[in-house]
Amino acid sequence: MAETRREFQQLARMRLKDARVLRQRGNVEGAYHLTGLAVECAVKACIAKNTNRHDFPPNQNAVRDVWCHDLIRLVQAAKLETALDSEKTRNRSFNENWDVVKVWNVDSRYRTKGLNARDLYRAVAGKGGVMQWLRQRW
Repeated sequence: MAETRREFQQLARMRLKDARVLRQRGNVEGAYHLTGLAVECAVKACIAKNTNRHDFPPNQNAVRDVWCHDLIRLVQAAKLETALDSEKTRNRSFNENWDVVKVWNVDSRYRTKGLNARDLYRAVAGKGGVMQWLRQRW
């Protein structure tokens, strides 16, 4: 299990690369799921940045908020809400990207229909995407 900022950064990059390969090969379900996991890992890298080395999660009370798959709760645990709100207000394109990303959830791994991997991947990895924003904060 990843426990350091660097490991979460590496996992975010790996999952995004995996998602790209799957999407290119027509596996939209897997691509959708892994794109969301990439965002989750990137936010967890941001959380880890706020902790002492080898001290992730930050404390026992934070376990519930940190070891989850809910992107909104993770953004809160990373203390990125103000920065996120500011970026959404300042940048309409980013706001649209975040609207696509925030609805992802880990249960997508059980879905076989209705997943738009192309739009999610674009919102995450495209120019001005959510991953670029997160990398500036991890």
